[in-house]
Amino acid sequence: MSDSIPSIETTSSIEDGAPVQPDTALASSLGSSSPPLTAYRGSQTAKVFSSTREELAALLARTGVYDLGWRSFLRCSGRDRVRWLNGMVTNSVKDLGENVGCYAFVLNAQGRIQGDLNIYHLAQEPEALWLQTDRAQIEPLQAFVRRYIIMDQVILDPLDTWTAIGIAGPGAADKIAALGLPAAELLPIHLTEATWRGNSVTVAAVYSPRVPRYEIWIESKAVLNVWMALIDAGAVPCGASAVEQLRILEGTPAYGVDIADRTLPQETNQMRALHFTKGCYLGQEIVERIRSRGNVHRTLSGFLLEGDPPTEKTSILIDGKTVGELTSVAHISIPAIGERVLALGHIKREALESKQALTAAGNEVTPCTLPFDFTSIAVQP
Repeated sequence: MSDSIPSIETTSSIEDGAPVQPDTALASSLGSSSPPLTAYRGSQTAKVFSSTREELAALLARTGVYDLGWRSFLRCSGRDRVRWLNGMVTNSVKDLGENVGCYAFVLNAQGRIQGDLNIYHLAQEPEALWLQTDRAQIEPLQAFVRRYIIMDQVILDPLDTWTAIGIAGPGAADKIAALGLPAAELLPIHLTEATWRGNSVTVAAVYSPRVPRYEIWIESKAVLNVWMALIDAGAVPCGASAVEQLRILEGTPAYGVDIADRTLPQETNQMRALHFTKGCYLGQEIVERIRSRGNVHRTLSGFLLEGDPPTEKTSILIDGKTVGELTSVAHISIPAIGERVLALGHIKREALESKQALTAAGNEVTPCTLPFDFTSIAVQP
């Protein structure tokens, strides 16, 4: 396999043949100096800057900086914003302190996931909440929730002039500090607001089960300056391919890839999205029924595969019978371990508990806990 651009990429989230989508603010700012772009989560962004192998190594062991322009922001304002939004999502909005956020699902009345998002309460804008989700979700999610603004005084405004840059790795906080911005003291899903070269910026520490991750939110006009400053501070520029591989290693499901509009919240294993004592919200009855019953019939899992990576939506089989499906698959070069084919997918709980041999596209499949434990996958099954 080539060391410049891997011949095998994630089969579900990076779509070279997808319809043309808008360039991110950073991709537009880089112009002709940008590497080739790829469709990723609703936007066109750089696929790889040097090699996916080197970029993933930087994200895991040093510091990588990457485009987050495929994330979009909505401003939720109006006097009923907290009560209304608290009744629309699975996590508690009314309990958010200043400069604190939460991760949540939006469900339909049948308890099926219609989207996911982060919700933030910014201290400098107490009269509003900021919502963040993938650009691919922004329009359908807006259309869905607007149906439930009836007598409520709630306004949803896209924040199209804002974008974000991601920084991940053990040295991420130091690289942000080199710009004169705070990061080291931030707890996960907390943020701080500052000024950088005359521009208002927000630094957010975000959920990450493997390496420290941060986001810098800034208006699009200044995104290139922040990008170059982080690279000058020693961060390695990383494309969507490496970011996607890190997501799989962390075991974080993506909506529209590993989470579908028929998925139940507990099937994702993202319990950080659920609050069981917050009161009523859309779809709560189903969530509570599952909680009281004790489990769901299928679950998100990691998988170690032998052979060539299969295509997306490949079935997981026991003796020829379908018991699950692979949703994200990537051939990943892990530092000090080597090449591994890893996947995320859903599988019936009873199939996992049976310990019977699993196959996909004729190759052996070994279930793995998430995030992937490097020690357990160091030796092929």
